[in-house]
Parts: sequence; structure tokens; C-alpha cells
Amino acid sequence: MSKRRIKKVAIIGSGIMGSGIACHFANIGVDVLLLDIVPRELTDKEKAKGLTLEDKAVRNRLVNDALTASLKSKPSPIYNKKFADRITTGNIDDDLHKIKDVDWVMEVVVERLDIKQSVFEKVEKYRTPGTIISSNTSGIPIKFMNEGRSEDFRKHFAVTHFFNPPRYLKLFEVVPGPDCKQEVTDFLMEYGDKFLGKTSVLAKDTPAFIGNRIGIFGIQSLFHQVKELGLTVEEVDKLTGPVIGRPKSATFRTVDVVGLDTLVHVANGIYENCPNDEAHDLFKLPDFINTMMENKWLGSKTKQGFYKKSVNAEGKKEILTLDLDTMEYRSKKRASFATLELTKTIDKPIDRFKVLVGGKDKAGEFYRKNFAAMFAYVQNRIPEISDELYRIDDAMKAGFGWENGPFEIWDAVGVEKGIELMKAEGKEPAAWVTEMVAKGETAFYTVKDGATYYYDVNEKAQVKKPGQDSFIILDNIRKSNEVFKNSGVVIEDLGDGILNCEFQSKMNTIGGDVLAGLNKAVDLAEKDFEGLVVGNQGANFSVGANIGMIFMMAVEQEYDELNMAIKYFQDTMMRMRYSSIPVIAAPHGMALGGGCELSLHADKVVAAAETYMGLVEFGVGVIPGGGGSKEMALRASDTFRKGDVQLNVLQEYFLTIGMAKVSTSAYEAFDLGLLQQGKDVVVVNRDRQIAEAKKHALLLADAGYTQPVDRKDVLVLGKQALGAFMVATDSMKASKFISEHDQKIANKLAYVMAGGDLSEPTKVSEQYLLDIEREAFLSLTTERKTLERIQHMLKTGKPLRN
Repeated sequence: MSKRRIKKVAIIGSGIMGSGIACHFANIGVDVLLLDIVPRELTDKEKAKGLTLEDKAVRNRLVNDALTASLKSKPSPIYNKKFADRITTGNIDDDLHKIKDVDWVMEVVVERLDIKQSVFEKVEKYRTPGTIISSNTSGIPIKFMNEGRSEDFRKHFAVTHFFNPPRYLKLFEVVPGPDCKQEVTDFLMEYGDKFLGKTSVLAKDTPAFIGNRIGIFGIQSLFHQVKELGLTVEEVDKLTGPVIGRPKSATFRTVDVVGLDTLVHVANGIYENCPNDEAHDLFKLPDFINTMMENKWLGSKTKQGFYKKSVNAEGKKEILTLDLDTMEYRSKKRASFATLELTKTIDKPIDRFKVLVGGKDKAGEFYRKNFAAMFAYVQNRIPEISDELYRIDDAMKAGFGWENGPFEIWDAVGVEKGIELMKAEGKEPAAWVTEMVAKGETAFYTVKDGATYYYDVNEKAQVKKPGQDSFIILDNIRKSNEVFKNSGVVIEDLGDGILNCEFQSKMNTIGGDVLAGLNKAVDLAEKDFEGLVVGNQGANFSVGANIGMIFMMAVEQEYDELNMAIKYFQDTMMRMRYSSIPVIAAPHGMALGGGCELSLHADKVVAAAETYMGLVEFGVGVIPGGGGSKEMALRASDTFRKGDVQLNVLQEYFLTIGMAKVSTSAYEAFDLGLLQQGKDVVVVNRDRQIAEAKKHALLLADAGYTQPVDRKDVLVLGKQALGAFMVATDSMKASKFISEHDQKIANKLAYVMAGGDLSEPTKVSEQYLLDIEREAFLSLTTERKTLERIQHMLKTGKPLRN
């Protein structure tokens, strides 16, 4: 890779995508210049203020309003609100000359060739030669956008296609122009992966590139199948959601969120520009879609699409569903299929496909038709849209949130079985697939020596998938590198003297087996290894302790056993901290309750940027009992400075627990005191996280890691803090901001974080705080209201407020 550095980018076009991309560059520390056009007319507010079209506030109104709207949107496009300060706004007329100082200019204006060409003509007047120039177009051919441009422009021009929302969807399609230098293409591919945290997919300059070509085919295929099979909107969403490793929004809800007009625009583009596509007619819109477009039932943006929010006769909110036969809205119907029942005991979607295609009901028929159509389509897109099959899978997983790509699903069904499904639908295998099977290859992917190999159509052999050297893929090494296993964890050897402890429980909850596994991991690491990583590559790091176990013990009033269980949890967390080897926690996704407590006790946290961390025990009527309450008191003590109002500092940590605050990103976790500046680090690309955690474990080990000394110097404030907190909770209860039970929990937490009712500020040990933390936790489990909250959480997955 060249030594090209991206310190500043210019984004031209501040719509939803432009502002979102600007925010994501700001997320990773890049200085951003965001530009848009100058308004042609004054608003009524501007007229009332006596402003003119020459005032800066007016000239930058469009860009400022767009960025403000983006920053207010949910989910947020920015990791931390203060990162928005990295974005400077301006307008094309007054500020385009500033692009001479940027390293990358990206065009994100409307999908009209004439407007894009006009922008590029202006850009060329000020752009410094050698600067990267790219377009976020979703399908306009590069050869047309390149017309009339200089040689240097063309050599540095590519499409860099983000998916919306840019922060959350990982697909980053790189489509080099016909004259684009290889060095520029290579740079963009690596930058997308390493810096933007994306899955970079090299695509060809074909209509809709890879992600949308396959994704829109899948949706259009369903549009045509839904009536053929007599399925309802709810039934299709049930069949195409989490059961097959797709997002909860499945198909029709996803279209509502994205906007039907957006989908229609892309589908029409493919229909018009791919006349030789064997599925050409499938991209023609069915009648019910045309009707919805005419009625402007475009989804969330018009407040109705395939679903519509309504208020029924009793005044209750209700979600109605569009009946595709009558084109009228009706109450939602429950969807259930016998075939889906057969998969309830199969945890991983990849293991369900064989069962699904064998179903004897309408669901089985749906899956056979659906997968036959998808397999037939993707096989024929090679080499049209990609020379390598893995790029198609990568695009679908990163851009559409599929857990498994089409070729991975085909492998799961069985290559021969997939061909059988296609033939049953009158579709033939592509010549390269027939040749592959004839050579004795039984899968599109294989794993060898911890690396993934794919069948290369040109090489006619299994070839190592590139880019893996930066990653550790636990699925690939789990069996071959297993050191220990129980029902809660697998401990793997990551090489170079570092172990990894991977949770395997449901939702990665922390129960007895996980705690036993963590202790075993430390034992093994202390005996024969240099360090330990606690990390996994599931959907979430850990949603916390096994509250079902706590509930059963509390209901049965087995308080001695519960006391021992909580002490075991605390002791395990302290073992993480006071072992003789470095322990690195690698949280991602949800790291709640016990998952957060574990991270708090590691020597270092290597967090994924998308980590939602918090001590949320208040939601089930208790306080953090695995060392979390103790740890926040300790961290407050460590941040006391001379001249500080110490009570105010402690109060911030108290509120983090008391309000069950959860960070919306790893960066926000620093503000909550859950991650520590100068110690913990953030990784933007989650695929790199385990490898990065291993590096940090090695760094600590190589630097001469020494087992920490037990802390006996935690300054607690005693009655001074306890009295202040109790007065505050009493006031909140009197004002009806909190319930009596909420007050009881808050007062217990106050007791722990104040260090009890000591008469004056005193230095105490961690064990002292752990003991009163455990006592407070246990006393709350005797409360009926607490048991009600735990039961509610177990049933609904949501906290109950009394």
C-alpha cells in the first residue's frame, strides 16, 4: 500500500447519504468539508429576520439544515456528538476552492449524470493533482461520468459506494474507473477495511454493481413469488427474517424503511440497462407495486407502505398490513409454519437450511423455489459482476445484513442438492458449476489451516481468500485449536502464547459454566501461555448474567446458594484483574450487566466501535453484583483530584448505574467511565478485533507484565455521600419521578458506592466494597417487586418499571 494519508476529505452533497458519510469520516478522526448548493429563495423566517441571499447563514442553509437533521436522526450517524466538530460546512459557490487542501473529494449529489458532470467540471478547477476523486453513485456508468475529464482526474477516479446508513452498514463497494491506477484501487480497498471499518468489495462497472444487483433480484423474486404461492406480507417476513439469518425487518418491512421509491428506482435501472439478463422480466414491477407507487405508499417516509401505523376503535395503536389481493389495510395476522417449528432447536441459521428446503408445507415449497431462483441467478453473474464468488457473499452480508451469502447457503444445502432444486424449477447449473462438480469439488468454500478457501472459477481450484492475514476467524480455528471446552465456553489457542476464551451460551449469558470456563482459561494461561483474550464473534459480546438462574434461586429462597453464586461471579471478575498474565476483553454489540463488569475488570479493553455497554441491573430491580458497583466507586476514587468537589465526581458514576445508561458506541463509553482514556482502545472494523486484542495481550506480556497488587486504597466518602444521595432519592420519590422500589434500589447502590455509613472519608479495600455490594444485591432479591421485574424481563426481554 502507498504512503497516501487521508487527513481531510471533501463531501459534495449533504443529503441523507452525504451527511451520513461525512459523519462516518468524522467518526474515524478525519477532518471533513461538507458542501452543498446555495438556496435560490429565502424562507419566511429568513425574510422576517431581514436576511438576504448574500448572507452566509442563508447561503449555507441547505448544508447546515441537512447536517443538523442527520445528527438528530436515530440511530445516530455519529459515535459521539463532539465528533461533529470535525465537520466544517460550506457551499459550492463560495467554498469549492477549499478542496485544493483535501486528500479525497467525494461526490454524493443526486443520481443525474448531467448534475454529476457539472460538479466534476467545477471540481477539476480547484482539485490538486493526485487527489482521489470518487462518486457514491449506485449505478451510473463511470465511463459517462469520466467524459471530458483530464488524464490525472481519470487516473484517480473511482466509485466508492456506501450503503445507507453509512455508519452501520458495512458494505463499501469500490468500482475503479477504466483509467483508474491500480495503486488507487488498492488504497481504497484497504482504506475501507482498515480505517472505515467496512467490508471492501471490488466490483465491476455493471448496473447496480454487486450488492444491489443481487439484493434487488432477491426482493423482486419475492414480489413475484408472493402471489404465486398465496403468501401474505406477514408470512413472507416471517420466512425471510431471523430464521434464515436475515434482519428482523426481513423483506417488506425493510422496503418500508428504505423506501419503495428507492427500490423501484434501482429495479427500473437494472431492467433498462440489463436487457440480456436471463431474469430480465423479473425486474419488471408487479401490478401491486405500481399501485403503491401511484398511491404514494412508499413506506416510513409517507407513513404507510406494506405496513401502516393506526389507532383502533379502542384508541390503541395498531400496525396494519397491506392485503396484496384487495390492496386494503387489515389487522396483522400471525404467521406460523410447521417447517419453522422443526428449526427451533437449531441455534445457527446456517444449520437450518437443509431442514427448511425439506419442509412438507408451504414454507418448504417457498424455500425450495426461493433458493433455486437465487442459486441460479448468482451462478450466472460470474464473471459478469464479479470474477470471484466470495465477493457476492461478502456484499450480501455487509450490505443487506445477511448472516450467510448465497454461495454459503448453497454449501449448507449441499451443492448437488442446490442443483436438484434448480432443475426442479426448470433452471440449469452454469457450465462452471457443472465443471466444478465433475472435478470432485463438493463445496464452494473449504477451511484449511485456519484459513478460508473458495473455488476460483478461473483457476478451477480452491484458492485462499485474500485479506485474511489481518483477521482471526474463530469459526475456522475452533476445532483445530481447541484447548478446553464445556457447555459455556470454548478456549482456543490463538498462537504466539495467547489463549482466547469464547462464550458459547445462549445470547452469551454468563452462568456457572461460563464462570468455570473463565477460571479454567486463567489457570491454563498462567501455567503454559503468555496472555488471555476474552472475545467472541457472535452477534453480541454478552447480554449479562443468567438472570433465569438468579430468579429460580430467589423464588426458592436458596439464599446461601445465591450468595455463593454471586461471590463466585465476583471472585471470577477479580481473577480477571489479579491474574499473573494480561487479560484483554474484546466487547462488541451488547456488553451489558455482567458482560460490562467483565470488561471493567480486564487489564485492557479492545472494544469494537459498535459496542453498546452499560450496567443495566436497575432494570431487573437489583444493583450490579459482579463487581460493577464496587468498580464504579473505585474509578470515581481514582479520578478525585485536589480541589474537586468529590461528591460531584462520585455522583456521575452513581448516575451511570442508577439511570442504567448504555453507550451508543464504544467512544461514548469513555464519557460514561466504562472505558478509560489512555488505557482502552477502539477498533472500527470488528473483523480485526480478535487479532488486535491478541496484539495488545502480546504487547503487555512482552513489556514484562507483573501481577497487580490488591487495591486497599479506594477512597470512599461515607455518610457525606450517603446522606446526599438519600436526600436526592427522597426528593425524586416525593416528586413521583421514581417509585418506592426504585428509591430502595438507588439507596442500596448509594450505600455501596459511599462505602457504607462511615463517619468520614476513608480508604478501604476492594474486598470490603465487594462484600457490601453482594449483601445489597442479595437483600434486593428478597423483594417481591424485584422478582416481578426479573420475571417480566425473562418473559419479554424488556425491563419493567414499577
